[in-house]
Amino acid sequence: MRRGTFVRWGVPIAAAAVIGAAIGAGPVIAAVSGEPVLPERSAQQLLADAVAATGKDGGIPPMSGTVQQTASLGLPALPQTGSASPLSLLSGSHEVKVWYGAADKLRVAFPTQLNETNLILNGGQAWYWDSATNTATKLTIKPEAGPGHATPVPRPTELTPPQLAERLLAGADEHTAVRVINTAEVAGRPVYQLVLSPKDESSLVQEVRIALDGETYVPLQVQVYAKGSAEPAFQLGFTQVTFTPPAAENFTFTPPAGAKVEEQTIGADQGFGEHAEERAEKAHDVAGDLKVVGEGWSAVAVVPFSMADLAAKPAETPEGSGERFGGGGGDPAALLDSVLKSATPVSGTWGSGKLIKTKLVTALLTDDGRLLVGAVTPEEITKAAGTK
Repeated sequence: MRRGTFVRWGVPIAAAAVIGAAIGAGPVIAAVSGEPVLPERSAQQLLADAVAATGKDGGIPPMSGTVQQTASLGLPALPQTGSASPLSLLSGSHEVKVWYGAADKLRVAFPTQLNETNLILNGGQAWYWDSATNTATKLTIKPEAGPGHATPVPRPTELTPPQLAERLLAGADEHTAVRVINTAEVAGRPVYQLVLSPKDESSLVQEVRIALDGETYVPLQVQVYAKGSAEPAFQLGFTQVTFTPPAAENFTFTPPAGAKVEEQTIGADQGFGEHAEERAEKAHDVAGDLKVVGEGWSAVAVVPFSMADLAAKPAETPEGSGERFGGGGGDPAALLDSVLKSATPVSGTWGSGKLIKTKLVTALLTDDGRLLVGAVTPEEITKAAGTK
């Protein structure tokens, strides 16, 4: 970022010289105190560098490390799931260990207090190990059939790194203030922080900080700050990272003696289980009914939703895909019941309903069958409820 010109306060020339010298010595003082200082980059230059770096050799370099996720959203006490489930990620702190050798060599371990689950990918074969159930599932990954579906995402050959960076930042000035910090550190490594701050006062988000490694430009941390909070309401990032190829043994797995061994074949065109097509159709229906009120950081999503749906029995999952593949570990009904107990009854010209507010998100369940969700104030979301 370019430094702005000094504002003239009318102070004596000598005093101005001292102030100027102190400001100019900032990087030197930071270096002496151990604070990392990277070469200055604009947001566009930083994103262009990141695109160029990850475009080499088809992706990020080999690495390993520990990722920590923390959430302090201000939700009521949630039911304990006892495992690393999606519900457990809504509060507290959780760790994941990662080993990455190449696009087809990956290991992710989810340790908890009492057990551990591992997903090991090595070529066209993968293993999922769950120590709690003493079950090892061998996954054979089928190559994607057919030409696939076209997506609006540009291919790497269609844009140069600077062009892609410009596209990513297009419209940022309208809704978002963007700046770069070059003196931060994550997991002991100097990083650039790309800071995105909403301009809309109705947004609950103060800023989002994305940390990119100063050498490899690999994203090392994401932090989301709520307005009025000094600490991030949500954070996901490395606490330890090494950019060296992990040992080959990290990508091999042999089921322990006595473990139950299962097999399953999956593919990008079929998803997990026979009911993937049915679930995709339902998701498509929901997307078709989705309405968005507002734009930018103040956008509110509106979808049809009935309070009776909360009591509905979850759809049965196909045999072999159930809880072990990220869908279990907790009772959604218990979570919703816990959250709804903290909801506030509200009403207006639009009708009535229940309002749920966290540090980052506000949700409104209306009695006429709508769910409104947005990173906005309660005033903004009730206003959106009256928009036809």
